[in-house]
Amino acid sequence: MSDHTIFMACLPGFEPLLLAEAQGLGLPGATALPGGVEFTGGLAEVARANRESRLASRVMLRIGEFRAMHLAQLDKRLHKLPWAEWLRPDVPVRVEASCTRSRIYHQKAAAERLERAIADSVGAPIAADGLRVMLRIDDDLATISVDTSGEGLHKRGFKQFTGKAPLRETMAAGFLRQMGYDGTQPVLDPMCGSGTFLLEAAEIAAGLPPGRARSFAFEQFAGVRSLTAAPDISHPPVLRYYGYDRDQGAIQGARANAERAGVADWTSFACQPISALTRPDGPPGLVMVNPPYGGRIGNIGQLYGLYASLGKVLTEQFQGWRVGLVTTDAKLAHTTGLKLDGGPPIPHGGLRVRLFQSGPL
Repeated sequence: MSDHTIFMACLPGFEPLLLAEAQGLGLPGATALPGGVEFTGGLAEVARANRESRLASRVMLRIGEFRAMHLAQLDKRLHKLPWAEWLRPDVPVRVEASCTRSRIYHQKAAAERLERAIADSVGAPIAADGLRVMLRIDDDLATISVDTSGEGLHKRGFKQFTGKAPLRETMAAGFLRQMGYDGTQPVLDPMCGSGTFLLEAAEIAAGLPPGRARSFAFEQFAGVRSLTAAPDISHPPVLRYYGYDRDQGAIQGARANAERAGVADWTSFACQPISALTRPDGPPGLVMVNPPYGGRIGNIGQLYGLYASLGKVLTEQFQGWRVGLVTTDAKLAHTTGLKLDGGPPIPHGGLRVRLFQSGPL
C-alpha cells in the first residue's frame, strides 16, 4: 500500500495531546486538525496508530478524493478507484454517505453508487456489521475513507466490569497526559470504580500497547493477515497503583479487570471510604479521581459534603502529591478547598467534563 492520508479522531479538546502522541509514535507529517490528527503513511502506520495510540478513538484511511458535480460523474469516478487494494470479496462492507453544500444532495443515491462500485469491482457483500466505507461530499468534493479500527479504540478488551458512569479509557489516558504522567509516578484513585485510571497508568508504566489483545478492521483488508504482536514488558513498573472504593463489587470488578490486562502485579485495590484514606509509602505521585457530579449521579446538593471531605483528607494526608479531579462543575471542584485549575471541556456522555488539577499539595 502506497502512502495515504490517515486521520486519527479523538475527543474534542484532546487534539494537542494526540498530536504529541502521534509525533512520539513517529507518524509522518502529523498535523493537528479539529477533531483529531492527520498524517501520511501506509499499512504499517495504520497498524501502529491503532495498536499504540491511547488517545485516538478511531483511525480512518482516505482512499480517494475527487470533484463530483452529479451522480453519473460520482459513479464513474468511484468505479475507477482500486478497490481490490483494500477490500476482499469475502469480507462484507457497510457504506455511509453524507452530502453538504453540494450539487449532489441525495445521500441515499450517493450511497447506492458507492455500493454499486464496490460490488462491481470486488463483489463484496453489503452487511450492517461490515467493514465501514464512508463517502463524504462537501462543497462538491467527494472524499472516500475506510474505517481501519472497527470497534472504538477505547475498547481495549480488558475492562469487562464497568461501574456507574465510567470514564472511557481514551479519556482517562488523556487526563493522565494532561497531568504530565509519564509512567514514573505512583497513581492513586480514591473512588476507582472499574479502575480505568489505574489500568491506563500501569500499562503506560509497563510499556504495554493498548491494542495488544484486540483485533482491528484493517486486519480484514486485502492481502493482510495480522500485524498484531505479543507485547514485550521491557520495563516492569517498580511503583504500585492504588485503587479504593466504598463498593465491594467495584473493587472485585476492578481487580478482575487488572488481572485481564496483565497489570495485577502492580495494582492494589481495597474497599474503604474516603475517610479511611491514607498516603501510601514511597514518593509522591498523582491522585486521579472521577467523583460523582450532579449531572451524572444524584442530587448535586448532596455532593458538596463529599467533595469537602475529599479535599480535607487529601490536604492532610498527601503533601507533595498532585491532584487531578474530573467533574462538570467548577463549584464542586473548588468545594474541596484545593487550589485547582480547570482544563478545556471534554464531551462525556452528553455532558462536558473538565480536569481540575493542582500543584503539589
